Amino acid sequence: MPTHRTLSKAGRDGVLHLEIPVGTPDAEFEVVVVLQPSRPASDPATLEDLGWPPASFEQAAGLIQDPTLRRHEQGEFQRRPGF
Repeated sequence: MPTHRTLSKAGRDGVLHLEIPVGTPDAEFEVVVVLQPSRPASDPATLEDLGWPPASFEQAAGLIQDPTLRRHEQGEFQRRPGF
């Protein structure tokens, strides 16, 4: 089932009009519409908006008490020509 994403703006009347080209005249389609408000790039999502409980990272910091847990060496980063 193909998914069609589009960014559209509602009119002054609060109605959003969609036109989706399907390429098959007189055919029936089941349509599912999920309305998700667009967020300006200058307004990043909060952790709560992304589904994390409030203060979850603050509460998790320092919970691992295992002294043998360590970050292993990461090795050398691959150098690519032109970068």
